[in-house]
Amino acid sequence: MARRLGRRRFLSTAMGATLLGSASTAKETSKPDSTEKREVRLEFLRPKEIKEAQAACPTLFQPLGTIEWHGVHNVVGVDAVKAHALCIRAAQRAGGVVSPLLYGGVGGLDEPHTFIMEPENSVFSNLLRPWLEQLCREMVRDGFRAIIILTGHYGAAQQIVVRETAVRMSRALGIPVLGTPEYMLAIDVNYTGDHAAWGETSLMMHLYPDTVDLSRLGKPPHQGVGGRDPRQSSAKDGKLITETIVSRLATLARKMPEWDNKKLDRFVDAEAILVAKQLSAPRGKRNIWTAWRNIGTAMREYGKNLAEEKFEENKAAVAKL
Repeated sequence: MARRLGRRRFLSTAMGATLLGSASTAKETSKPDSTEKREVRLEFLRPKEIKEAQAACPTLFQPLGTIEWHGVHNVVGVDAVKAHALCIRAAQRAGGVVSPLLYGGVGGLDEPHTFIMEPENSVFSNLLRPWLEQLCREMVRDGFRAIIILTGHYGAAQQIVVRETAVRMSRALGIPVLGTPEYMLAIDVNYTGDHAAWGETSLMMHLYPDTVDLSRLGKPPHQGVGGRDPRQSSAKDGKLITETIVSRLATLARKMPEWDNKKLDRFVDAEAILVAKQLSAPRGKRNIWTAWRNIGTAMREYGKNLAEEKFEENKAAVAKL
């Protein structure tokens, strides 16, 4: 109970938190709204098509999510399916290929219908970290030159594990690997992350409208919801958030494979400082969310700076966390 209440309290003021399964079906229950029909899902591409996609843009997207309670108004796969849909749209716009999404990671709310594969607040991942490491090695061995790991599930430990792994693999493999929750690409449009609240619900109302039923919500507090009241959600807001994230993912997908060693080092240095702050801020004793308490202001321009390759500005912003 303490874990659940602590996380909800944080989500209400600052932002929105497994691995062994993968999922990507040929027919979704409700397909993302998109004018682009080009197939970008790796599992549905033939060898020749993969080679052609790599020649055009050798970036591979890896979406992450989980099975977790997201209120009575949302489906339990919110984290995964929104990350997958965002990656698909970005790849269709800019090029690149989308790897099958992974359901699984670190943590999850203490609520029904939630699969917790590793402890909520543990940064010592024994499942997700090595799985991502091996995936990155295989992606590079197969010819991809940039990797974007987008997690729609973002407890503090999940975010730390994903970003730390991306930093380390960037250094080890000599290619850019970005590991980030989707909300960090859209903080400047006031999406600071939440759990089944205004932000996530708005995204789902735009991406998968048939999956959201606001009529199921009563008066707050809403069970397992952290953040702004989801009754204020709208497809219009979801569209703005989606466009912001997708445009930045698309820009990164085009640029990252072309980075030289100097630019790669600048990128990795800034990402390493961010995850080091997130990891060390609690000093082993305080709340694991310590480094996120003012992320909505300190890191407001993170996504914009990343897309514009202003890595030093993101690096400087970390000092304000």
